[in-house]
Amino acid sequence: MRGFLASSIGVTSAAVLVLPLAAPGPAAATPAAAPPASGSTQSLPLAPLARDRATAAPGTAPDQGVTPRTVRPFSLVGVVWDDPRTELRGGVQVRTRATGTGAWSGWQDLETHNADHAADPGSAEGASGRVRGATAPLWVGASDGVEVRVRPEPADPAARAAAPPLPAGLRLDLVDPGDETARAVPEAEVLPGQERAKPYVGPRPSIVTRRGWGADEGLREKGFVYTKKVKAAFVHHTATGNGYTCAQSASVIRGIYRYHVKSMGWRDIGYNFLVDKCGKVYEGRAGGVTKPVLGAHTLGFNSDSMGVAVLGTFSSKKPSAAAVRAVARLTAWKVGLYGMNPRGKTYLTSAGGGLYRKGTKVHLNVISGHRDGFATSCPGKRLYAKLATARTKAAKYQGR
Repeated sequence: MRGFLASSIGVTSAAVLVLPLAAPGPAAATPAAAPPASGSTQSLPLAPLARDRATAAPGTAPDQGVTPRTVRPFSLVGVVWDDPRTELRGGVQVRTRATGTGAWSGWQDLETHNADHAADPGSAEGASGRVRGATAPLWVGASDGVEVRVRPEPADPAARAAAPPLPAGLRLDLVDPGDETARAVPEAEVLPGQERAKPYVGPRPSIVTRRGWGADEGLREKGFVYTKKVKAAFVHHTATGNGYTCAQSASVIRGIYRYHVKSMGWRDIGYNFLVDKCGKVYEGRAGGVTKPVLGAHTLGFNSDSMGVAVLGTFSSKKPSAAAVRAVARLTAWKVGLYGMNPRGKTYLTSAGGGLYRKGTKVHLNVISGHRDGFATSCPGKRLYAKLATARTKAAKYQGR
């Protein structure tokens, strides 16, 4: 069964607040919080499926799931379990019933490999005791019915006796991100783009602020955590699927934010920025868009970097030209503030937990894919193939 990818978050308690190099134009401080957007999370415990329990070979684990049922409206779904260090070895599929038509979808896969998006080992966020394991969230649109099944590997029941058990505490989380209709974003909630102020700093793109996409600031932890600088940008895909419209982008982001914080136990959304299929850029983790905010996007390499996530799944689907262009414009500006060349390379020191042992200095592209720092398919092979284009465009935006 196909697996995708999820995300995690990392914050270092000993991180040092260092103001960035001079940013072009007025300071890009986070605007005052908007009234909390409506939203909620409902959780359903998974249980052995009766039909599988009756036919399972002796000594093997049956499939677990939730049988078809009517629930409160939701738009994003994921499966969560107790221990983030435990890998879910198996396949997770969900089908949902649309509120508008009452029609059930076909079965859709949820990406189960999620540990690569996480707080760095030893960080305050990772050691909080609140973090849980989870699949990637999947955007399904307005729904009021759900069914889920989790099948342990291998698929052959007779061979399951030697396979590891499913993680403890499996549950299905259904996220209502709030009003799903298109939100008109007032100009005061969008940081305007501007021309380049000096060589090798790209023009700042227009950025929808957290207020602009409706972040409920009461969900996240108070205060901000910073790293020293931004030497590299890691590009991700959210693995939430491609079935959203650009008018729904803010809703998708609110759903991811709530899932990261309430379901997975992170202090805030994991990515520093997000980009939708129409090329609009959104502020991610709070702390100021010009500042080196410490995210939780690339296990082992959250320090001195930023994470940019394109909304969608790009394992087989090509990202839009607008999204690639937006990644280039954003990185040209942000890494330019810290004197970095988008076509160059840099060294980052691994915090451990992934491909590289703690303390290893790793030579990486300034614009890298998530898979460059961790053994993962993220950001999907079709988006990863566009990173060379993004590097070239970003360098041109910097005037190189």
